[in-house]
Formats: sequence, structure tokens, C-alpha cells
Amino acid sequence: MEDIKEIYLKDYKQPSFKIVSVDLVFELFEEFVWVTNSMKIEKLDLDETTLSLDSIDLELEELWLNDLRLKEPRYNIKDEKLEILNVPSLFSIKIKNKIYPTKNTELEGLYKSGDIFCTQNEPEGFRTITPYLDRPDVMSIFTTTIIADKTKYPILLSNGNKQESCLLEDGRHSVTWFDPFAKSSYLFAVVAGDLGSISDSFTTFSNRKIELNIYCDLGNEDRCYHAMKSLKEAMVWDEEKYGREYDLDIYNIVAVDSFNMGAMENKGLNIFNSHYVLADTNTATDDNFMGIQSVIAHEYFHNWTGNRITCRDWFQLTLKEGLTVFRDQCFSADLNSKDVQRIKDVKSLRERQFVEDASPTSHPIQPKSYISMNNFYTATVYEKGAEVIRMLYTILGEEKFRKATDLYFAKFDSQAVTIKEFLWAMGEASGIDLSYFKNWYHKKGTPVLELKQEYNDGILRVKCRLSDELYVPLKVGIIEQDGTNIKDELLIIDELEKEFVFEGLKSEPILSINRDFSAPIIVKQEKENFDFLMKYDNNSFNRYEATQEYAIQTINAIMEDKEVDENFIEAYGYLLDLKVDNSFKALLLELPSLVSVIQDTKDIDMQKVCDAQDRLALKIAITYKSKLLSLYNSLDFMSISSRALKNRVLMILSPLDTNEIVELAQKQYNSSKTMTEKIVALSVLEDMECVDSSEYLRDFYQEYSSNSLVMSKYFVLIASSSRKGVLQRVLELEEDKVFDMKVPNLVRALIGSFSRNFRYFYAKDGSGFKYLAKKIIEIDKINAQIASGLCGAFKMMQRVDDLSKEMMRKELECIISTHSLSKNSFEIISKILDNK
Repeated sequence: MEDIKEIYLKDYKQPSFKIVSVDLVFELFEEFVWVTNSMKIEKLDLDETTLSLDSIDLELEELWLNDLRLKEPRYNIKDEKLEILNVPSLFSIKIKNKIYPTKNTELEGLYKSGDIFCTQNEPEGFRTITPYLDRPDVMSIFTTTIIADKTKYPILLSNGNKQESCLLEDGRHSVTWFDPFAKSSYLFAVVAGDLGSISDSFTTFSNRKIELNIYCDLGNEDRCYHAMKSLKEAMVWDEEKYGREYDLDIYNIVAVDSFNMGAMENKGLNIFNSHYVLADTNTATDDNFMGIQSVIAHEYFHNWTGNRITCRDWFQLTLKEGLTVFRDQCFSADLNSKDVQRIKDVKSLRERQFVEDASPTSHPIQPKSYISMNNFYTATVYEKGAEVIRMLYTILGEEKFRKATDLYFAKFDSQAVTIKEFLWAMGEASGIDLSYFKNWYHKKGTPVLELKQEYNDGILRVKCRLSDELYVPLKVGIIEQDGTNIKDELLIIDELEKEFVFEGLKSEPILSINRDFSAPIIVKQEKENFDFLMKYDNNSFNRYEATQEYAIQTINAIMEDKEVDENFIEAYGYLLDLKVDNSFKALLLELPSLVSVIQDTKDIDMQKVCDAQDRLALKIAITYKSKLLSLYNSLDFMSISSRALKNRVLMILSPLDTNEIVELAQKQYNSSKTMTEKIVALSVLEDMECVDSSEYLRDFYQEYSSNSLVMSKYFVLIASSSRKGVLQRVLELEEDKVFDMKVPNLVRALIGSFSRNFRYFYAKDGSGFKYLAKKIIEIDKINAQIASGLCGAFKMMQRVDDLSKEMMRKELECIISTHSLSKNSFEIISKILDNK
């Protein structure tokens, strides 16, 4: 085990040096790469005599201080640092070192994805390329030259604008890029390969023409057009909503198969996981198309919220990520359905972030410490961070929020700042005192709001009690007993206990609380009225919320051996007749996920939870079979909304497990024109016991086995199946020629999906836990970031039944005792084991 060092926010110190400019030369060869790094450096702390550069696993060839070539003991290498002694106030450093990208399975720094050289430097990958002050508050001007074999690597890309290119005598060529905007090292990027591309252009509101390129593996060019369309839509939206114009002359995107994250916002050269670029109707689902639109926009929006203004240190990560997630959510809502987008955003938050809040790895959106920064690219920092920004937007209103962001951009452009500066801009521009609001950045866990209401002689008193000292904007709807919506109110709760009074009411109303999910909290009421709100609430989110909460309550009652609540069944039938948008209706009819069901449960017996959910699903299918069949047959697959509802109805019918439903699924699979309808039909066939799905699985495999993105869907389907023998099938797929343990997408699809298959991951014999522990140990040696992500499957250890808890603990102790376990995995597992 390497030495484990915890990093604390309180220990932050300003850099002692400023890197004025960086001139990099990459000489690419098949087995290694020479990197020459020439820096002009200025001393900020005149008392500091030693320049200490971050450096990991680098073979140092030459080191020059001004015109003097240095030798030890004038410098030394220790503890992942290159220390240069007795440096003057203003000087130049030149470093030449060798690296081995083909051996880099961590996919951080410079590595190869297939035949493509590419980089991933956030948060601390640049130090594996060349010695540097690898911290976000050191911003510099970069010039980058790449030299490589022209036949094998005709495309050479880096940040900024292309400055020059030339042919060399030995069949190699050179391209130089210059980025005029100072940036942090984590935003540096290099790409080299034989790539296909599509090109377009965009004219900004100041009439500047921007060249747009999307690069991909040869043969995939036709699958890039949706990404290009999304990019141009994002550029228009950011100009209109925030007044942000793109600043360089060129904007490049590159899609690669092997990538730890979704994408990376490197200045002018975004590198993407191919999952979020490549799409056509034959290989991508409607959700894939929506995901591409969102992530393309997210990385583009980072140009201002992340690049031009960046984080002072990594504890400020939500400064750029929370704000940018909020921006991409609003973009998606504006271009599509606001109601559907809001529901999907909150659904994701609940299933990922609320679980994190209730686990041993719970942390505030601004953590106070970390062992591995890679572990804090979390749902809390991103999604809860976005909810905190949304609350600010709600409190300020659209006009004042825009005024505040204009001030933020103007005041802090080209700086590395903190959350404090952002909140200052919000308060300064709006005139609202936000000093109490900052508590959201430092509190971990999900706040609870308890509501009590009293009605007497036309007056309603609503008493609110918060579990934490927070500033909460609460949207409330007041509905009469006949279903008439009287009014909407925005209540500001800025005390632990606060009372609100509503007068002039004809009768005791029904309250619709936290409309649009105006605050990321748990609401507890004496009077819930779920069935009433399912029928009459005109706020789409709260109608969905009431349906989900009532379903969870019903499933919990079934787990206590009670009969299925007929009132819920009746209210659910009312939803089937609603005249609403089909995409929204598809979400309304979805039963809550298992993760949602168990959020407030302790001593969880996963098998019992699965059985209870199955029982409710079967009851609905039996009760409304004829109505569901009629609805299914009335719909087509011509639009996204129609496909969403038709697929949802087929899934609702599938628990019947009859030949009639099998034939519907078979017909849908065989006649499908899009991946959206095909993959749902295949999933339904896979989960129905009365049919042998192997014929359809073989057909799907044979058609798509050469496409790794589609095969990820296949692995998800098998690993998520409810059929018996899932673990054995997962083990067999590990040996399949398509599967590659070094490709994160495939690992997440197969192994990650199995870890979320509660029916089999929580098998009573402990086989699921044992399998995952073995995989974590194996993958940790290949890619620690992916391994630590898999460790998260054990987060619920303290909330499960005693037998499962003991088996999980045994496997975690086995992992943590492994020799040379990464700090990534160590940090997650130690927190789970230490939690009592």
C-alpha cells in the first residue's frame, strides 16, 4: 500500500511561482513519446528558493535552468516532485522527459485509445506528462507542437488556434497550436491519429465565423451529425441566455472509445467518450440522442464557466460543475419538454445523489478534504451543486440572475476563483443578502423539512421545521378540495422554524409542496393526499412526485405482508386516461426504482423489496390489461413521445408473462425501425420467463457485435436481467471477444450494471459480493478510477440485513488488505468500513 495522504481545504496556500508561458513539443513514436517543456517562470514569493514541480513516473532526460544544464544535487526527484534548487526571480526552465502512453491503462495523462493518442488531465493528469505546477490556480499561455508519422497520424490537434504546420524529411510532420487564453494545466489536450471528421461553421453575434470540427474513428462520420447540430444549438443558446460568445477561431471535438469520464472541456479541443458523440437511429436510443445533446452543451458551456473562469483549487469543483450542470439542464429544458427534463433531472438526483447523502461517503458540495480527487467527481458535487444554483436562480429570478452572472463574468474573467467570489456576484447584483445561503455549500446529507398545517375559519397556518440551518426557497401550490388550483406561492424559509399564514380560504385546501423540486430536500407532512394530487395537481413535477411517493408507500406496505392498496391502483388508473404529453405520461406511469423504494429503509432485505415491487407491477398489469393493450395499439413509433409511451406500456404489461405479451414484444422487435423500440422489446423478452429469449439475443449480437457502443447496451441488458443465472452469464460475457476490461464503457456496462441488479448482487449466498470484490481488485491494477467507482456498490452496507452486512464487510476487508491497492479504492472502502 502506497502512503495515503489526506489533502485539506484549510491547508491551501497560494502558489509561490507564476508560469508566464509554456512551449511544449511532443515527439510521438509507437513505443514512447519525448516531451520537451520550455517554461518562463516568475517568482511570486521572493523568499522561496526552490521550485517544486509535480512529477509522476517520468524519465528525465535533460533539465536546463536558463542556459545552464543542471545535474544533481542542483535538483532532486522525490515524493512525486521534481525540486530545482536556488532559482532566481525570473527565469526559464527547459525539461525533456520520456513517457509511455501505450502502457498507460489508467487513461490519465497521455495514453492511447486504440490507435489514437489522446489526453485526460483533469484533475491531476498533466504531471504524468511533464513536470509542472499542476494545480488549477496556475494559469498560463500554451504553445504546443506535435511531431509524428504523417501516414499513421495525419491529424495532430491541441488547444487554441492552429498556428503552422510543416512536412519533415523523415516522413513525419509537425503542427503547432497556440492558445492565447491563459489556462490551467488540467485543460491542456493533445490528440493524434488517423481520424475521420465532419466540419461546419458558426457565426457569432459579433459576426465572427468559427470553424467547427468533430473527429472520430474512420467510418463513423455519419454518426456525428446530431452532435454537430447540438453544438450549434448550444452556441446560440449561450449567446441568447448568458451573452457568452465563443472566443477562439476553431472549436474541435474528438470522440474516443476509451475514456474514464463522459467528456472533457479542454480549451478549444473537447475530448469525448464516443458514447456522447456517435449516434444514428439504428444504433442509438432516444435517450442516447438526448444525452449527447446535453453533454455536448455541457462541455461547450464550460468555455466560460470552467475555462475562462476556473477553480482556485479542487475543493471549489462545484463552482464550475454545479453551475455548468444547471446551465445544461436549462438548455435541454428549453429545447425539449421542461416538465420531462425536470422530472428526469430529479429522478437522477434521487437515485444517485440522495443515496450518496445517506451513505458513508456523504459529503457537502464543497468537501473539506480528500485522499483522491478523482473520488469527488460525484453526484453531490455535480447534481446537488446544480440544485444549489437552481435555488439561487429561484430566489433571484431570471432578470437578477442574469445580471449577477454578467457581473461574475466581467469581474473574474481569466481568473481562478472560489465559491465566495461567485456568491459575492450573486448578492452584489441582486441586492439580496445571501450570507445564510452559503450553508448549502458546507452541509452534507439531505435536509428534511417537516410540515404541519392547521385550518380554522378560512385561515391556514403552515408550520415549517428544518433539520439544518439553511436558506430554502419552497414553491407551494394551494388547491381547493374540488381540484381547483387557487394560487402558487414562493416561501422563503430562512430559520429553523417558520410559520406561514394564508387567509380568505373557502375551505381547508390541499397543499402541493416543493413544486418543481424547488429545493433538494425531503418533505414530511402529516397529511399527504397522494391520490388527490395524482388526480388534480396541475404542477407536472408534483403530480409525478405524488405518484412515486404513493407507489413507494404501497410497496413498503406489501413488504409488511399487507394487501395491495386499492386506492393507489384506482389513482394509477386515472393516470392512464390523462390527456397529457406522451413523454410526460410515460414517466408518470413508471413505478419507482428499487433505489427509490429503499431510501428510507433500514435492515433491507433486497429479495423482499424485489418481490414487493414485482407484486405491485403484476397487480397493475392484471387490473388494466385491456386498457393498456388498447393504449399500446393506438400508438406508433413515429415520434420520441409516442415511442416513450408505447415502450412504457409494453413494459407495464410484461409482468403478465403470457404468450399474448410475448407476441407483442416479438412483433415490436422484428419490425423495429429504431434502436429505441428494438432494445426495449429485447429487454422485455429477456425478462419474461415464458419465452426463450436466446434466439433474439443471438440475432442482436450477430447484428451489432462489431459496434462496441451497441454491445454496451447488450451487456447492460444481460447484467440487469431478472432471469435466473445472471451471474453465470456475466462471467461468460467476460470471456466474450467483444468484452475488454481496459475499456471503461464495457466495464461499466457489464460489471457496473450487475452491481446495480439488486436481485442478484444481493444474493443470499453472497456470490454477488464476492464476484464484485474480485473484479475491483483486478480492475484496480488496470484503472483505479473505474475500480473506485465500482466500490460504490457497497455504500449501503450499513442499511442492509445483518447477513448481507457481514458478507459485504468480509469482502471489503479482503479488498482493502490487497497489496498496492490504489488510494482511489482505499478512500471509498475505508469510509464504508469505518462507518458505524
